[in-house]
Amino acid sequence: MGSEKRRREKVIQVRCTEDEKQQLKANALAVSKPAGRYLRELGLGFRPKSTLDAQTILQLVKVAGDQGRLGGLLKWWLSMNYGDTPKVKGQIERLLKRLEETQDQIEEIVQRL
Repeated sequence: MGSEKRRREKVIQVRCTEDEKQQLKANALAVSKPAGRYLRELGLGFRPKSTLDAQTILQLVKVAGDQGRLGGLLKWWLSMNYGDTPKVKGQIERLLKRLEETQDQIEEIVQRL
């Protein structure tokens, strides 16, 4: 971009408090844009859509995928007859309960989005 000839060469300065500046940066980050571009687009009437929801969904999909892989490994482990002792059975039950609780939390988050 440095060697690219810029069409936008006029600068408008805006005075704000440090808190306002941080809020502007946070708002720009929420829509994955630099602060200057965010402000220009707002001033020209563009209403940016937040990318935070999309990022959250991607993270949830990754967690759900990890859970699926963990479930597959657990199933394989059980098929190898490693879970025959009472101690191991208790550990497996606790793990399954935690997996189920995590899955419920994922579903709640997705429904809120």
